[in-house]
Amino acid sequence: MNTSPLIAVTAGDPGGIGPEVCLKAAQNGLRGNARLILFGDAGIFERVARQLDLPMPPVAVSLEQAIGHVSRRPETAVVYDLQAVSPELVSPGKVSALTGKASHSYITASIDAALDGKVDAVATGPIHKEALRLAGVDFPGHTEIFAARTKSDRACMMLTSGELTCSFVTTHVGYRDVPSLLSVDRIVDVIELSHEAMLRVRGQQPRLAICGLNPHAGENGLFGGGEEEEFILPAIETAQRRGIEITGPLPPDTAFLPARRRETDCVVCMYHDQGHIPLKTLAFDVAVNTTLGLPIIRTSVDHGTALDIAWQGVADSQSMVEAIRLATKLASGRIQQVQEVSG
Repeated sequence: MNTSPLIAVTAGDPGGIGPEVCLKAAQNGLRGNARLILFGDAGIFERVARQLDLPMPPVAVSLEQAIGHVSRRPETAVVYDLQAVSPELVSPGKVSALTGKASHSYITASIDAALDGKVDAVATGPIHKEALRLAGVDFPGHTEIFAARTKSDRACMMLTSGELTCSFVTTHVGYRDVPSLLSVDRIVDVIELSHEAMLRVRGQQPRLAICGLNPHAGENGLFGGGEEEEFILPAIETAQRRGIEITGPLPPDTAFLPARRRETDCVVCMYHDQGHIPLKTLAFDVAVNTTLGLPIIRTSVDHGTALDIAWQGVADSQSMVEAIRLATKLASGRIQQVQEVSG
């Protein structure tokens, strides 16, 4: 029996580049290490494959059928046809409630499959936040959807690459809301989740750094509302007492310099762009988004739906490949742990 991890790969918003990068990633050769099930609409995948002259994987109409196929033929990905949207109603490059609803259905189906133990990990394609809102989905992004559906209170976002890894205390909120969302407990949670994740990925005790919220990390209260003194410094002290190696709070404008990156495994950031800007500048095509603190493994591309190039054959699938690769690595480690405990 093939014991390689079973990875659910969601198509993302069907009007964007998600279906294309999924089809391209399915050809990459990762199937020697993982079995891939593409969660989406067969009709959409067929349209994209035909238009871009890409191989179309076989189609399954149930998850059980899809699992059976990749168990018999692990070298071939399979499409699990969720029939969430009629293909003829989707226009590439267009934002719509239909595609937002469809992308949400792919996500929830993959989460439920992982919670039920039917797949070992989930790698998600890009979704469009406006399309989700038009569909009445009251979440700003993947991280929040996964946290809510898995009932995970300590979840946080991490972006990782060979150049830089960042985790985030807050994510999809406006700048004016960030200070009110900071607390010692929340920052400690993110520090601990980051430490645990990097310990699994690196295989050794990680070195963490943490950014201040304000310019110059507040400069002893000169800038901002004292967030560094009230929240960040106590969180650092708590983490250090628990045996975590972490330095800071660092001025955000110098936290990502080459010398600092060489001696840091992960930078804890206070808000979305504090870490996304340097990371995407350094590693846009290969960075991977993962959600920490979940009972399941979830990774994702680090880019959006790129509606301007949807279904044109020019989308780069490398981030999707890297997301599947990391999901496979994490799932393999979890499977090995289970086998060691049960053995």
